[in-house]
Amino acid sequence: MNNNLPTSDFRTPHSTNLPTSDFRVPPLSLDIELTEREKLRSLFPQCFTDGTLNIDKLLEVCGEFIAPDENDRERYEFRWHGKQDCMKLAGKRSTGTLRPCVDESVEWDSTQNVYIEGDNLEVLKILQTAYFRKVKMIYIDPPYNTGNDFVYADDFADPLERYREVTAQTTKSNPEYMGRFHTNWLNMMYPRLRLAANLLRDDGVIFISIDDGEVQNLRKVCEEVFGEENFVAQIPWRKRTAKSDVPFGVSQDYEWVLVFAKSSAFAACLEGGTRKYYETDDLKGKPWRIHDLTKQTSASERPNSFFTMVNPKTGKEYPANPNRTWAITQETFKKYYAENRIVFPGDYDFLNISKPAFRYFKEDDMAKAGDKFGYIPVSTNLPNDIGMTQDGTKEITDIFGNKVFGFPKPIALLKYLIKAATIIEKDESPIILDFFSGSATTAHAVMQLNAEDGGNRKFICVQLPEVTDEKSEAFKAGYKNICEIGKERIRRAGAKIKAENTLTAPDLDTGFKVFKLDSSNLKLWDNSPITGEDAVAILEERMRGVLEPIKSDRSDEDIVYEVMLKLGQELTLPIVPLSLTSGRVVYGVGAEVTFIVCLAYGVTAEDALEMAEYAPGRIVFADGCFDNTEQKSNVRLSLKDKGISIKVL
Repeated sequence: MNNNLPTSDFRTPHSTNLPTSDFRVPPLSLDIELTEREKLRSLFPQCFTDGTLNIDKLLEVCGEFIAPDENDRERYEFRWHGKQDCMKLAGKRSTGTLRPCVDESVEWDSTQNVYIEGDNLEVLKILQTAYFRKVKMIYIDPPYNTGNDFVYADDFADPLERYREVTAQTTKSNPEYMGRFHTNWLNMMYPRLRLAANLLRDDGVIFISIDDGEVQNLRKVCEEVFGEENFVAQIPWRKRTAKSDVPFGVSQDYEWVLVFAKSSAFAACLEGGTRKYYETDDLKGKPWRIHDLTKQTSASERPNSFFTMVNPKTGKEYPANPNRTWAITQETFKKYYAENRIVFPGDYDFLNISKPAFRYFKEDDMAKAGDKFGYIPVSTNLPNDIGMTQDGTKEITDIFGNKVFGFPKPIALLKYLIKAATIIEKDESPIILDFFSGSATTAHAVMQLNAEDGGNRKFICVQLPEVTDEKSEAFKAGYKNICEIGKERIRRAGAKIKAENTLTAPDLDTGFKVFKLDSSNLKLWDNSPITGEDAVAILEERMRGVLEPIKSDRSDEDIVYEVMLKLGQELTLPIVPLSLTSGRVVYGVGAEVTFIVCLAYGVTAEDALEMAEYAPGRIVFADGCFDNTEQKSNVRLSLKDKGISIKVL
């Protein structure tokens, strides 16, 4: 899709008189609470009375019964002031949308990467429908709890208004003496993690960088959001070598990477090293591993296992040791050999063994192996070349010529984590999400890793356009907010990666589509009370909004992308203008035209039949597409005969 799409004149007033029973594309983000409630209703319909969930009945169905004494219900749980409001905030539907910004993007028509400028809480809500259970890995490096410079102070009443406030002025610091630092930080993190969890695939994983200040609280929050059983690891990362001058005389040289899986379906692994599972031509489709065939027992204890094992193929002998016999008897050896379960030194070039081993392929082991044979587990002991803060700073300085961002994570750390989570699916375009993107190290690492191993990973980065300090190097260099730094880093890093990989450069995706958070393109009905002398005029204005529901200052491109998000389509799908015989232009979404968005007015049944030739599953019309009810009915009937449904903006 280019930046010069024709603009439809659907905003010309028409008396549509559309019946209110038409299905309309909602102006709000996914109703998460309703979705979760319907999941429960489908599983436990007996626990709902008049549409309301009966908690007592739900507990009883699950085998938990309320104690007669309320005090007997005391149990371990993690609570803080404002937690319930956090849950409400996560469920509050967003009135925002994401508007495309082609001018700031790179390779708009072909890239599969996305950079979103906006408050991540609202953005995560907006992404729910389109990216539900599609993200393989999340990495975030959230702001650590320092007690000040806290810009993620959410406003329950009007999140978008709070977002405008943050982006319109320099950020406000909390005074050093302000209390409830932990509470404020937890109130910020909890709703974002709940929304993020919805986006992870069942085999997905989240990595969170954190320091000592909140690591314990963060782990408790993650245990509640992802489940205690899905805790994977708490990985120590050495951030510096120089000792710092800190209280108590102890230099805090390490930070942590907290890891939680979405479910037991996740497994991390790396290439190379000693393999755990193998697949060979003689046992196709049966991943196997080897076990030691010796046992720490004496010949006197196990006389039947004290024998010389002979390789029938070579005749080479392998005697037992008087103090370490074989783990099997001579009869069992013959049986195992006949079943092809004995491996001798030299049988396989990739095995470095000096004595016979037992080939082990129990049914449950094969299930566990899956596609992961040939890989080794990931250690919490990170490699020495993983990088420290000083390396991240040097990388930023090398790209920009000065230090425009403080304390960035090194690329090597992110590459290691991304590889561990996606090495198996690297060719299947797994999505990596970072909703505290900062200087865009995650995006840089994804592009660099793809260049190194030929993967097709793609990223979604989200960052609040936090204003840079006027005294900072970033501000002096012309970067007025953090998003400007992140976008420029991706541009420069992408160009450098392509220059260093000239042979594969055409296949490398180093572009990104930029979107910016804004209010919906659709006018929302204002149901607040009307009083005063201007009441009639205000009501008339509201009624005009019903007849012309799309804002006049929004482009076709804006509207099409909002429809895509509302109908569950990813932001990287192609959008193709389709010219009809009548001269009207409509927009096909997806390479195979999954659906069509029509914003032109005066649409006829003939236009509808021509659109139907593209075989879309549905067609979304603006209210102003039809001159009258009869015209709309003709279009509806024409499409119904073709099995195509209608949606209305």
